[in-house]
Amino acid sequence: MRQALQLARKGQGRTSPNPMVGAVLVKNGRVVGEGYHRKAGLPHGEIVALRKAGKKARGADLYVNLEPCAHFGKTPPCAEAILSAGVKKVVVGMRDPNPLVSGKGFRQLRKNGVQVVSGTLRKECERLNEVFVKFIRTGNPFVVLKTAVSLDGKIATRSGESKWITGVKAREKVHQIRNEVDAIVAGAGTILKDDPFLTTRLGKKSAAVKHPVRVILDNQFLAPLKSNVFRNADTQPVLYATSRKLPDTRRKELTRRGVDILILKEKKGGVDLKQLMQALGERSITSVLIEGGGEVNASALETGIVDKVLVFIAPILIGGKDAPGPLGGTGVRHLRDAFKLKRLTVNPVGNDLLLEGYI
Repeated sequence: MRQALQLARKGQGRTSPNPMVGAVLVKNGRVVGEGYHRKAGLPHGEIVALRKAGKKARGADLYVNLEPCAHFGKTPPCAEAILSAGVKKVVVGMRDPNPLVSGKGFRQLRKNGVQVVSGTLRKECERLNEVFVKFIRTGNPFVVLKTAVSLDGKIATRSGESKWITGVKAREKVHQIRNEVDAIVAGAGTILKDDPFLTTRLGKKSAAVKHPVRVILDNQFLAPLKSNVFRNADTQPVLYATSRKLPDTRRKELTRRGVDILILKEKKGGVDLKQLMQALGERSITSVLIEGGGEVNASALETGIVDKVLVFIAPILIGGKDAPGPLGGTGVRHLRDAFKLKRLTVNPVGNDLLLEGYI
């Protein structure tokens, strides 16, 4: 099962809105076939493994991290292929979380005499596909909030300088994360201050790099239309999330540049982030990385849309009572109301630390 999980991870960032799936076929103590789901629309991991095994699949055991599908989607059902190949036993990490299909694959296999064992390394399997699980159960994307701070909790100096708090390795890690998510969300303040491209830069060939949809929050129409983020909207999608008050001149210019405009309700002076997440889910966007400033970060947490937090901590001290921190807004009044993180991990990334936790 660990081998199946390792295979599944190879499809990270490429299978959305499908899950990551790896499969290993074992016969007489030897691996006779293995595979993983490379990309949405391509064969599932079980099918790839069965094709590699060929006739050796008959009488073999199949290890797969997610329940084999039993319905027609873009590809034929895997359960039927498993039965046709003559597999005798299927060991599965977790059930399909979709209530419309959950258990159907198991029932079809058992009904036709295949032994099914479920729950092997279940927690690891659920963690691997946490994005898919959230999306399939709620229709909303899995949201990761990322920030970089100094050791004393500052995201910039008092003059607003923020490039670069963290080192090269940490910045490379951020681009690896961008390469795996469906969308990046940033506010107009970030566009004004940093003028970022919000693209993925990994030094690889363009075919190997994924540029997520760039979502710009701007209900006060502050982001300059000459900003880098709007330059190549026709080839690398940009979604402009704004209010009904959007001026016609700005609308026309954004449309001319190939920007997709999304009109949303306003909430506490900003874009309604819950409505935004629903709209992104309707577009089959399953994962979102928030790369905002303090106000966007605070709003995202207060709205309850954040699932996971990534904090890069640099070994520097900035100081200054006017230097901004990663969370704006009014903050909580009592410590008991503070946002709490669980399942924390801390790992070095170059000279910096990366803290990961779940809300």
